Amino acid sequence: MGESLNPSVTSRIAHGLRPDWTRTVAFRRAAAGGLVVLAAVAALRPDPSDGRADVVVAAHDLSPGVELVAADLRTESRLATTIPDGFQTATDDLVGATLTGPARRGEVITDVRVLSSRLAAATIGPDSRIVPVHPTDAALLDLVRPGDVVDVVALSETAGGTAENRPRVVATNAVVVLVSAKTKDVGRNGVVLVALPVLAATEVAGASLSQAITLTFH
Repeated sequence: MGESLNPSVTSRIAHGLRPDWTRTVAFRRAAAGGLVVLAAVAALRPDPSDGRADVVVAAHDLSPGVELVAADLRTESRLATTIPDGFQTATDDLVGATLTGPARRGEVITDVRVLSSRLAAATIGPDSRIVPVHPTDAALLDLVRPGDVVDVVALSETAGGTAENRPRVVATNAVVVLVSAKTKDVGRNGVVLVALPVLAATEVAGASLSQAITLTFH
């Protein structure tokens, strides 16, 4: 009988009755303050998607010189502070582009990782071009790597038109941006793409049409 007339706190809560102390002004103020604090914490809690962006990455390990297809690429959400400049947000923007260097699975594919005018500008400067050269010595294709700095040397006839060939430096400080695989075509070696200022690139392109070309390494 005494228990029913003076129920415990647990009994009151179980029967939907609030303890007497919950009706006090102090409790109500404390409860209101707690709700304000919870609201502030919820407002300050960062959005899981805040500061992130979708970027295109390699779906698997990629070799240089490949033409990218949809299966080579995927999008991932990355923290904005970890994303390099020149990132792409849509795989369609990179499908069909040629990769200039090897890429690991999950690596962000930026604008300077594929052949484009931006690659030449980022490598040499705004007034630059990318030009192909076919080294006479196919063994060079096993040695040269993207990023190497080379001079382009051509073998040309002497001023008298004799059969004696003399080496001539056509361009200096060319930066290798892509090395293709060797080709099986008879009399045709693989190609090395180099970035050069526009005038030097034009000179190299002209020499490549009629002269034997080789590269010297810095």
